[in-house]
Amino acid sequence: MEALLPIIVQVIAGVVGGGAVGAAFKQVAMNQVVKIISGAVGGVGGGMLLDNLAGGGGALGGLLGDAIGGVAGGGILTAIIGAIMGAMNKR
Repeated sequence: MEALLPIIVQVIAGVVGGGAVGAAFKQVAMNQVVKIISGAVGGVGGGMLLDNLAGGGGALGGLLGDAIGGVAGGGILTAIIGAIMGAMNKR
């Protein structure tokens, strides 16, 4: 269970970050499922990246670092997907 808790926090934080960025991309017709999946995947990726950069400890270690990395990663990946979808809709 101890190994799953950081991943669960990253997924939830990623979905929150993805939903926030997806709401900002109102001009792009992003499905709610796309926002959730991209946020979750980006959240796990961002959380793990931040954990590796922080060295597993320090100020951004633990669940706070997982949450911050999850929100940032989920938001960034959702923004990238939203920009791609917007460019595809303009064609």
